[in-house]
Parts: sequence; structure tokens; C-alpha cells
Amino acid sequence: MTTASSADHPTRRDFLFVATGAAAAVGGAAALWPFVSQMNPDASTIAAGAPIEVDLSPVAEGQDIKVFWRGKPIYISHRTKKQIDEARAVPVASLPDPQSDEARVKAGHDQWLVVIGICTHLGCIPIAHEGNYDGFFCPCHGSQYDSSGRIRQGPAPLNLAVPPYQFVSDTKIQIG
Repeated sequence: MTTASSADHPTRRDFLFVATGAAAAVGGAAALWPFVSQMNPDASTIAAGAPIEVDLSPVAEGQDIKVFWRGKPIYISHRTKKQIDEARAVPVASLPDPQSDEARVKAGHDQWLVVIGICTHLGCIPIAHEGNYDGFFCPCHGSQYDSSGRIRQGPAPLNLAVPPYQFVSDTKIQIG
């Protein structure tokens, strides 16, 4: 005569033991989730410093768009061949803040200029396609930048800053 062991046939006690353990594990995870989740930065912090992607395909040649990154206006200019040629024909030594046009754009994407739209004089927002150099004009104190964002005239001491950016594809950039 043989007797059946509890390993062969689970008993009611075994079922209650497994069910209690599973309920304790789920309850522990549910209680732990908010503590782990509160350690992550909130959505406003992520949005304030997160990189942004901009689709360039709807921007026509000669057109500028303005986007915001980290609360700063970013001008993205789709420059014409004429604007590029004019920017490259300027003797760099004659500029108040000497920098070549090639150093301000990404290689192979010369038609795209990406600059932070804050005047380097006192922080006003310049207007695109204004001024004597077909670039940017600061209405506050009259600083004028060329189509490469370089200071050409006025009290501003430096060129418009170029934010960190990269081309994700031929028609999309990531700023930040």
C-alpha cells in the first residue's frame, strides 16, 4: 500500500501559501512603484532641457522658422545660394567677431543656419531678413547680423550663438 505525498497532489495549504506569496509580491511592487517613480525628473524638467527634433522639409529656400529650445528662440534659416555666397565672400578679418561661415554651419548642410535668436548686446530678439546684410536686425539698439549670424554693425560684441545641434537625417535636426 502506498500513500500519496503532498508533492504529487497539491493540498489546499500549498495553494493558500502560493496565493498569499503572489498577493504579497504584487502588493509590494504596487507600494514600491510610487517611491521609484518620484525619483524621476518631472515632465516640466524634461521638457525644459530635453533635445528637440525639427523637421526641415516644410521650410522653403529663403525662409526662416523660429522654434524654442530651453526657453530660447532658435532661428533655423534655409539660406539661398546667394546668401551663402555673400556670407563666404566677406573677409573674416574685417569682422568684429571673426568666424568663417563654414565654421557656423554643418559640413554638407551649408544651406541651413541654426542660431540662437538672442542679440549678444543686451538680449533682445533680432528680426530675421532685416537690416543691411539680409540677416538679422536687433530693433533694440540697431545691431545687424549677416546671413551667417555674424555681427556686422552695431553695439553687439559677438556673433549670434550657434546651439549644439546635429542632423538626424537630411531633413531633420536635433537641437540640444
